[in-house]
Amino acid sequence: MIRINLLPHREEKRKQRKAAFVRLLALAAVTGLAMVVAYAAFVGAKISNQEARNNFIRTENARLDGQIKEIATLKQEIDALKARQQAVEDLQSDRNQPVYLMDELVKQVPEGIYLRAFKQDSQRVAISGYAQSNARVSELLRNLGNNSPWLERPDLIEIRLAAIGQGKDAKKVFDFTVNVGIKRPREKEAGAAVAGATGAVAAPAAVKKP
Repeated sequence: MIRINLLPHREEKRKQRKAAFVRLLALAAVTGLAMVVAYAAFVGAKISNQEARNNFIRTENARLDGQIKEIATLKQEIDALKARQQAVEDLQSDRNQPVYLMDELVKQVPEGIYLRAFKQDSQRVAISGYAQSNARVSELLRNLGNNSPWLERPDLIEIRLAAIGQGKDAKKVFDFTVNVGIKRPREKEAGAAVAGATGAVAAPAAVKKP
């Protein structure tokens, strides 16, 4: 006996394949969504970790900036204290400068020069006087610049012909003004140390082999 299947089997298979395809699409969508969520969580964790590091770096930078400011403030205070201490020491040492000045003028002023006034302004002294000739003034400048441990950098400010006395006693002289620097004790000691070091270096060069 021959059996004939009259049911729509092709449509049934088509429905089954369609349902399987829909299930695969759903499974792929769920898998993709899970992967996206996992990746987003991974990236979020990385970002949070980096933000935490950045916040730590910013905090440390702010702390270091504060320490640097404190150090700069301390350095300024130390410099101010040193400057104040140096000013006090200079004031104490400057009290003896008139003594050094008078002593050096007695030693360095050559014959034929008469000093009539001197005025000190800080570390410069203006000396006024009369000289018999220009040569006497030049000798004075050489003495002040080369022979004095306390005086330095003499400058001739003015020199002019003048007359002193009246009648037969009138004499022609040179009226001059010289400006010279006076050293502080610490400057004198520093100059002496430099000169000593220079001499110690130059001494071996002057030795000749036999």
